[in-house]
Amino acid sequence: MDWKNDAMTQNEKRQNPGRNVTGRLLVAAGCIIAAVAAFVLYAMKPQDGKDAAANAACPGAKEKAAALRPLAHGEVAAFSVADAPRPLPELKFTGEGGAPVRLVDFKGRSVLLNLWATWCVPCRQEMPALDQLQGALGGPDFTVVAVNVDTARLERPKAFLKEIGVKNLGFYADSSADILQTLKGAGAGLGLPTTVLVDKNGCALGVMAGPAQWDSPDALALIAAAKG
Repeated sequence: MDWKNDAMTQNEKRQNPGRNVTGRLLVAAGCIIAAVAAFVLYAMKPQDGKDAAANAACPGAKEKAAALRPLAHGEVAAFSVADAPRPLPELKFTGEGGAPVRLVDFKGRSVLLNLWATWCVPCRQEMPALDQLQGALGGPDFTVVAVNVDTARLERPKAFLKEIGVKNLGFYADSSADILQTLKGAGAGLGLPTTVLVDKNGCALGVMAGPAQWDSPDALALIAAAKG
C-alpha cells in the first residue's frame, strides 16, 4: 500500500468535507431512485398464475407496452413500462360539483391518470404541462384525468388551477386520498405526483413516479403510441 498517497487522500478529505458530503448524498439519491424504479417494475408484474387472466382482461396491452418501451426516454425517461399490463383496481373520485366518477367511466379511451396535491411542489410545476397535453391530444380517444388529493382546505385546488390559467383539464378530486392508497396497494403509486398511463380497457401500461414535462415532444410521442 502507498502510505504516502493514502495520507494525502485523508488530508484532502479533511480539507474538503463539503465534497465528501455531496458525494455521499449523490450516491444515496441514486440508490433511492434505483430502488423506486425496481419496486415499480416488480409490483406491476402479474403474480404467478395470473398471467392468463391479465392477458384476457387486457387484450393487446402487452404488445402495446412493448411498443412504448423505446419511447421512454428524454423528458419521460423515468416512465416505467409494465412488462405484463393488468387491470387497475376500482378507482373512485369526484368530478365537477362533487358528482361521483370512476376510472371505468373512461373505458374506451386511453387515460393519463395523474394524482396531485397543492402542497406538492413538483405537482404544481407539472400542472401547466398536463393542461397543454390535454389541449393538444384530449378527445374521444384520450384524456388527462388529474385527481387532486388534498385532504384539507379544499378550496385551494380550484383556486390554484384558476391562478395558473388551466383551461383544458376537468376538475377531479378525492379528499379522502383513498385513490392514492389503492394505487399504492396495486404497486402503481409511491408518492406524489404519480401518473399512470392506462389503455382503453383500464389496464396500466406504465407508471411515472415523479414529475414530467408532459407537453414535450417525448411525452407526446409516448401518448400517441399508447393511443394507437
